[in-house]
Amino acid sequence: MIHILVEVVAALIWNNDKFLVCQRPANKARSLLWEFVGGKVEPGETKEQALIRECQEELGVTLSVGEAFMDVTHEYPDLTVHLTVFNATIAEGEPQKLEHNDIRWITVNDIPKYNFCPADEEILNRLQYAYSR
Repeated sequence: MIHILVEVVAALIWNNDKFLVCQRPANKARSLLWEFVGGKVEPGETKEQALIRECQEELGVTLSVGEAFMDVTHEYPDLTVHLTVFNATIAEGEPQKLEHNDIRWITVNDIPKYNFCPADEEILNRLQYAYSR
């Protein structure tokens, strides 16, 4: 079985002490699991450009992209993703559910209440470590 490596970006969108999480649609792979907003980097795009485009498509917002928070490589049965997560804030607009089943602002302490995609586990662990009070 050939594994495809997909370059993916995600946004850790902050609003004070809360960050935005999105629930995947029921009709997609890893349905109804929670994730950070983002998606595939298209040919010719920088990671930051991809993130801005994905957030416009999925949430209807314009992002201000900051520093990379971390990156992880995760193997799913059907593909391998190299995920780069960026700290970000919303420059313009209010998040809307254009593609996701649900979207929520949560705190680091809320993380255990949500069932996230496996690729996000390492990121969530780092967040909990970095921001636990």
